[in-house]
Amino acid sequence: MIKIEHLKKSFGENLVWENVSFEIKDSETTAIIGRSGCGKSVLMKHLNALMRPDEGRVFVDGASVFELSYVGLRRLRRKFGVLFQGGALFDSISAHENIAFPLRHFTKKTESEIRDRVMECLDLVNLEDIGDKSTAELSGGMRKRVGVARAIVLEPDYLLYDEPTSGLDPETSNEINELINHMADALNITSVVITHDMNSVLEVADNVMFLDNQRLEWFGTIDELRESDNVRLCSFTKASEYTI
Repeated sequence: MIKIEHLKKSFGENLVWENVSFEIKDSETTAIIGRSGCGKSVLMKHLNALMRPDEGRVFVDGASVFELSYVGLRRLRRKFGVLFQGGALFDSISAHENIAFPLRHFTKKTESEIRDRVMECLDLVNLEDIGDKSTAELSGGMRKRVGVARAIVLEPDYLLYDEPTSGLDPETSNEINELINHMADALNITSVVITHDMNSVLEVADNVMFLDNQRLEWFGTIDELRESDNVRLCSFTKASEYTI
């Protein structure tokens, strides 16, 4: 479980948000929504201590993240897999080698074990036959899938998605939403999804967090989202082409 207590973050005199508190329960998928520049990605980077707050605390599985030693932080970050918005794949090497990269650098697995684990992850994202292809040859949707395979290769407890459907056509976006649900079910993993795509929110999320006006404006379930009369939240969701 991830627990956030009274988090505040600013850059110089620019306040991003303050007094942010919430919990992400195990095996659930939480979507973080909000206008561009509201600090969604900044908040996500606090979950695995890539950023530090001005105030407040983050607990992961009971451990106070910002009180951990260097070794403790390295162990903590192993619990997180991340799908970056642009995929962040290495175009100069194959899909197989992209997925194998964390195994080579953070484990002592043999080449045979690495090969087997990469194939297992490719199978999970339905890309069994593309391991030898350069990522430059892959479509946008395939690149996202390879990114997910790399994110899960170290068997994390938490999977963070940064705008997973960004830049994709509606059909491919739906495929990625199905993949997020498949990962949650197949791996029993806890997921956090940053997105502007309300269709994605409705398809994958158990809970929704709405950042607005430099604070956590609203937090609740999908059913509560549909019934909410929060003015700012309703304004944001009604701007979407999808009916909430």
